[in-house]
Amino acid sequence: MVPLQMIQEDLTQFIVENFLFGRQDGLTADDSFLEKGILDSTSILELILHLEKTYGFAVEDSDLIPDNLDSIKRLTAFVERKQRTV
Repeated sequence: MVPLQMIQEDLTQFIVENFLFGRQDGLTADDSFLEKGILDSTSILELILHLEKTYGFAVEDSDLIPDNLDSIKRLTAFVERKQRTV
């Protein structure tokens, strides 16, 4: 299982590089991707592919809710929960 700090760093780096064009622009772990307009439907698919490839679990349709995917903090907690079930 990957440590939480490493998960959060990886997810932050992925979001910044892929959706913020390399600029963190004050993004915090609690910022809502939806409210800040960071993710759209295509970028959510990219994020899901990253999660599955990097952390080795499947993201189910029932997982596709804001409580799991709407901030770096929520994503980190989601990855931690899914890793426990793999």
